[in-house]
Amino acid sequence: MKQSTLSEVRSAVTPRATLLVIGVVALQLLFVVSYVGALHEPKLRDVAFGVVAPPAAAEQTVRRLDGLPGSPLDPRALPDEAAARKQIENRDIDGALVVNPGGTTDTLLVASGSGKALAIALGSLTDNVLEAEGRTARTVDVAPASPHDFNGLSSFYLVIGLCVGAYLCASILAISTGARPANPTRAATRLGAMALVALAGGLGCAIIVGPILGALPGSVWALWGLGALIVFAVGAATLALQGLFGVIGIGLAILLVVILGNPSAGGAFPAPMLPPFWEAIGPALPPGAGTWAARSITYFDGNSMTSSLLVLSAWAVAGVVITMLAAVLRQRRAAEPSPPGEPS
Repeated sequence: MKQSTLSEVRSAVTPRATLLVIGVVALQLLFVVSYVGALHEPKLRDVAFGVVAPPAAAEQTVRRLDGLPGSPLDPRALPDEAAARKQIENRDIDGALVVNPGGTTDTLLVASGSGKALAIALGSLTDNVLEAEGRTARTVDVAPASPHDFNGLSSFYLVIGLCVGAYLCASILAISTGARPANPTRAATRLGAMALVALAGGLGCAIIVGPILGALPGSVWALWGLGALIVFAVGAATLALQGLFGVIGIGLAILLVVILGNPSAGGAFPAPMLPPFWEAIGPALPPGAGTWAARSITYFDGNSMTSSLLVLSAWAVAGVVITMLAAVLRQRRAAEPSPPGEPS
């Protein structure tokens, strides 16, 4: 009886199963490292910041802000308040201080639509700097988040939902019919299925966050297009990883999208508040590119979206090309005759 039980255990714990379990534990540890590492201690770092003041005072103010401990701001002088507002709306800067030469109350311009945490942090920093000089600041929100969009996080949650649906769908396609498609026809069928899922999922999510919940006031059509692109980009990339590495590709997709992509996306804390590593990789990964584009659509009239759309398009194109090439190579290897003396 005992020998039979031991035999069953040994047959269940195969080398492949052992490696998969080790891989899951590794992903678990990386998840904690990535999320805690990125989000446990948010700090302002080189935030693009405008200064509007009379010429003599502007240079002095820029120099003083640039010399703050920890380099929280990257200040630059601007000619007037209109220019500062325009640059915030274009997402060239994240805030601006308009100095009032005739009084002691200045104006801080922020944009909570790009993340309320950043707007609050800029307000606290500005208050501390001005308090030392006996001055105060009133805050003006140039691109405010919707009152139904708590902390400006709905765009981030929308993108996360789209990404999760995309890699889950691609994973189901692999699990149901084999991780690696046997030929280009099957690979193209999977990509076609992902395209249909992308259109349906993108539309459904855009309607939910817009007309149904009223969380995001941006164009439903624009959010639909962005959502479809995100789903297809992540889904195609997941299919490509599966085509190259089999079932391990699912774990690699989770590594890229969930473990690295989510904490670096600028959702809970916008990019200037993240540590350098996560700030650097965020714009190149689908969650970060998608979150930036969704916020641009929602609160900034679609400004400064080109680079994000190019990133998502690059993921989609690379996913399609690699998926098809992997299927072609697999078909060719299957068609090659076996060497003499080996079973066919």
